[in-house]
Amino acid sequence: MAALAAARSDDLQPEWLPAAPVPLPRGTVAVLSGARSLLLRMVASVTSGGGNAVIVGQPDIGLLAAVEMGADLSRLAVIPDPGSDPVELAGVLLDGMDLVVLGLGGRRVTRARARAVVARARQKGCTLLVTGGEWQGASARLAARVCGYEVTPALRGVPVPGFGRIGGVRLQISGACVGRARTG
Repeated sequence: MAALAAARSDDLQPEWLPAAPVPLPRGTVAVLSGARSLLLRMVASVTSGGGNAVIVGQPDIGLLAAVEMGADLSRLAVIPDPGSDPVELAGVLLDGMDLVVLGLGGRRVTRARARAVVARARQKGCTLLVTGGEWQGASARLAARVCGYEVTPALRGVPVPGFGRIGGVRLQISGACVGRARTG
């Protein structure tokens, strides 16, 4: 029960994102761009806390990376091909999920079309993260950029150029809410 309560907290502000540039209250519609690591960390945070998530319209998403970040795949649904109207599908999925990740595939969603989905997300308390397109009227925008790598040494604990394993990725995350902008 404690895990489910944690997943249903007011903000998606997990410990791995202590300096998030913008808060994401439940029911927020946010546009994400850049490195997918941020998106996968959010999915991992929600599912490991007992929440349910779905990834729509991203057939090439790296589920192994999500698992390595702590995602619980038994709480994650993946719909690689949403058909001709991914926005309508996302609107339906808001009913039973804590987090919906929607890949638009280059589509543009007008403010008029988005209005009903935004209202439904707010009403249901489901966060909608939009990638790969334009969503007018989103209340938050986040961008993640890889700014470095953590390498596990391959030879007796000594880093050797060209050898080793990438053990982690450092991200620079910037974001803006309606009316303000910050970088973390």
